[in-house]
Amino acid sequence: MSMDLKHFTKSKDYLICVDSDGCAMDTMDIKHFRCFGPCMVEEWGLSEWESPILARWNDVNLYTMTRGINRFKGLAQVLGEIDETYTRIEDIDVLKDWADKSPELSNGALKKAIAENDSVILKKALSWSEKVNEAIGALPFEEKKPFEGVKEALEYAHRYADIAIVSSANQQAVEEEWDLYGLSAYVDILLSQNVGSKAYCIRELLKKGYDRTKVLMTGDAPGDRDAAEQNGVYYYPILVRREKESWEEFVSSAVPKLLDGSYGGAYQRQKIDAFLKNLGA
Repeated sequence: MSMDLKHFTKSKDYLICVDSDGCAMDTMDIKHFRCFGPCMVEEWGLSEWESPILARWNDVNLYTMTRGINRFKGLAQVLGEIDETYTRIEDIDVLKDWADKSPELSNGALKKAIAENDSVILKKALSWSEKVNEAIGALPFEEKKPFEGVKEALEYAHRYADIAIVSSANQQAVEEEWDLYGLSAYVDILLSQNVGSKAYCIRELLKKGYDRTKVLMTGDAPGDRDAAEQNGVYYYPILVRREKESWEEFVSSAVPKLLDGSYGGAYQRQKIDAFLKNLGA
């Protein structure tokens, strides 16, 4: 499994991009329940309002149309609401501005911003993000499993298509999780948070010579759909709380339709409608 986008070469006519957290890996809930939200409460001393704040964090990051939002954008949104509802968050506008305007949203990019703007909230955001990564790394591996049917689905799809992980998660965490469960054997390239946005990753992969009508982005969040639409490629949703069923259909219908040229049109509209309904849109 390569992580070198620059030197990656196309080997099959078809390309299937797959998100990791909440799509292939049943890791999204546990990471938000036990890492992202609790680390925010601790970093900003919000224990007085812990229950409603954690509920709101999970709503923003898991169960609505902002599902899968970049961690820093999610942090800026939720802290902004906390500033308005519960207690003052120092320099909140600085974080909002950076999250809105920075071309890259990662720990590395945040460190550069801190060097230019010695802001309390940027330092705290970096501390929070690093603690989140530590907390995720400390989660028992037996609690970070792929959804049922993922391995079989990837093995099937890899017979016909190059497979790319396109994820906004931490590269090391994705690599370790996919290696542990033998999923990496069916992956040609891993593109994660450090490479760039999902839309950027797909755009760069298209430059390797793939026909857009032979490219499919598989994901569970609006950002995955948007990345596909921005690049004119197809989107296949893994539906929240219906992941097993979604991966079964990936094998029985989605990949075959991609291969025979019938994915577009009615089937694509049907899948996007189901995706929007699933997240309450």
